[in-house]
Amino acid sequence: MSAYINVAVDAMGGDNAPAEVVKGAVEAVRESDKVKVFLTGREADVKEQLAHYSVPEGRIEIVDATEVIETAEPPVAAIRSKKDSSIVKGMKLVKEGTCDAFVSAGSTGAVLVGGQILVGRIKGVERAPLAPVIPTTRGVALLIDCGANVDARPSHLVQFARMGSIYMEHIMGVKNPRVGIVNIGAEEEKGNALVKETFPLLKACTDINFIGSVEARDIPSGGADVVVCEAFVGNVILKMYEGVGGALIQEVKKGMMSTLRSKIGALLVKPALKETLKAFDLEQYGGAPLLGLNGLVVKTHGSSKAVEVKNSILQCIAFKEQKISDKIREQIV
Repeated sequence: MSAYINVAVDAMGGDNAPAEVVKGAVEAVRESDKVKVFLTGREADVKEQLAHYSVPEGRIEIVDATEVIETAEPPVAAIRSKKDSSIVKGMKLVKEGTCDAFVSAGSTGAVLVGGQILVGRIKGVERAPLAPVIPTTRGVALLIDCGANVDARPSHLVQFARMGSIYMEHIMGVKNPRVGIVNIGAEEEKGNALVKETFPLLKACTDINFIGSVEARDIPSGGADVVVCEAFVGNVILKMYEGVGGALIQEVKKGMMSTLRSKIGALLVKPALKETLKAFDLEQYGGAPLLGLNGLVVKTHGSSKAVEVKNSILQCIAFKEQKISDKIREQIV
């Protein structure tokens, strides 16, 4: 048995690959002595980037993969035809047990399809949801699902709630996490057909702390610890979160630089403001895990820089140590 938690990383995935991916991998093994990284990608390209760093001996291994799955390719066809791609090679390392987790900033569709086909779902799990951690004024919340299952059924959402509760309690340390279903009002009778049918099922669950409906405006203020929805709604929430956050930061900076007085004020508040904004920086939380699989698959943003790659790798440590897949397997049966 390996002394390390082994994480396969798609070195060719994302807008900034392989440079930022390799840098993130190096930073991860420097920060934690628990992890070993297997970089999957074109060997010559990966070696060229690794040459810029001093790497702890035996902590990064290159797995040659000659093909790359591009974002615009049909996911199913790409997974089936490009068997020597960095995504397929990485997921096979998880499937065969060489690695405990796989991290990629590459094609979302290919990662989702590959996770279900190659790594495989835990027996009893109907759908594997994508679940990013998002910042709130009370800490963080888990948004589940944000992109994997657009046409979900009520039974899927119930499983999402249960898996999300396990993740928040054992990875994020939130005891008895509050579970809310995204709705257009607080009243139980509100919502579309999916929400109306799911609500009583969640209410009847004895193994989760279901608090009822949560409106989108209440999510940033920590209205729930586990925010349950189908993927279309979740993706809209996530993208709006990112867009509004970015726009507000730009406007704050613009306002601070508008006059001499505001510039002086900016110097005074800069340390406190920087610390506050850091809590709402999605990069520090790593990627979104695809829950309910036989191994961990983490999807990071396509625009990920080294810090998000590093944090995505490091989050795999707690997932493995807390045996999240085993806990899901026990609870879903």
